[in-house]
Amino acid sequence: MPRPWPIQACCQGRAVRFYSVTSLVTQLLEHREEKLLSKFHRHLARQQLIVLDELGYVPFSKAGAELLFECVSKAYERTSLIVTSNLPFENWIEVMGSERMTGALLDRLTHRVHILEANGQSFRLAESKKRLKHAERKI
Repeated sequence: MPRPWPIQACCQGRAVRFYSVTSLVTQLLEHREEKLLSKFHRHLARQQLIVLDELGYVPFSKAGAELLFECVSKAYERTSLIVTSNLPFENWIEVMGSERMTGALLDRLTHRVHILEANGQSFRLAESKKRLKHAERKI
């Protein structure tokens, strides 16, 4: 089975960073407050791949959404991005809080992109069911 892209990139010695989107937004807000945001953006600019995991679980404040948009905009056409979400694009407005900003974010993320849609049962749920069946057999 082939390795996932982020692991392949790491094995090739590429600069890769992984963030849950909520964690990234929190860091961006903290760096802005400490007047270290441009230093953090320079750090991100040195990455060859940034993985943004779980977009959509927690809505952002207006400032958080703006900082995430700025981060994606700076990476646009310079850095490879992988974004995971369980939400369809039309629901991203609920997370970003602004239809205009969501449209602009999606415009950058979907330009020259590969969209992989995974439909079906959650592997975590399937594993839990297997463990439960196995435990029931032992009883």
